[in-house]
Amino acid sequence: MVTLYELLGIFVTSFILNIIPFTGPSNMLIAANVALLVNAEPFTIGFLVALGSALAKSIHYAVTFFISGFIGEDRRKRLDAAGLKLKNWAFLALFIVAASPLPDEPVVVPLGLLKYNPVKFFVSYFIGKLLIAVVGAYLGSAGQKFLEPFISQEVLMIASIILTIVITVVLLKFDISKIFKRYKKERS
Repeated sequence: MVTLYELLGIFVTSFILNIIPFTGPSNMLIAANVALLVNAEPFTIGFLVALGSALAKSIHYAVTFFISGFIGEDRRKRLDAAGLKLKNWAFLALFIVAASPLPDEPVVVPLGLLKYNPVKFFVSYFIGKLLIAVVGAYLGSAGQKFLEPFISQEVLMIASIILTIVITVVLLKFDISKIFKRYKKERS
């Protein structure tokens, strides 16, 4: 049975890992790792990871939203004009970025500067993170059930943490799109 402290720990961990701009690991990996550690329903894990992530990114959004108030009138007019053009696609773009391993900040920060609707921002981001975090939690839970007879939970947890660190370092150090383009060229 999961305790209230464990549930609060899931939320706080997700929030802390996502409040640091440009550096957090994928929420899918966070949820998968949590599923290895905590005996909770995968949907609950995904929900708490998504909520922590959405609240952390909402702080990033709010900071840029309020900073945009100090922008000069000429730049404000240009931003407003760009905002009108992007308005129809912002919800979808934010959802896609939130539901994928793509970095969030290149979408979150501009939407704050454009003063995109805060409620739409939170809803879109939360739904995207909920999707990816629930999938991660179910994968982590399934992986644990599959591997537990062969590997102890401690070894599985350590392997998962190491894999998360390796994937995060690779995503930060290498331009994955260039690697895929080069691979495609070589295969053609």
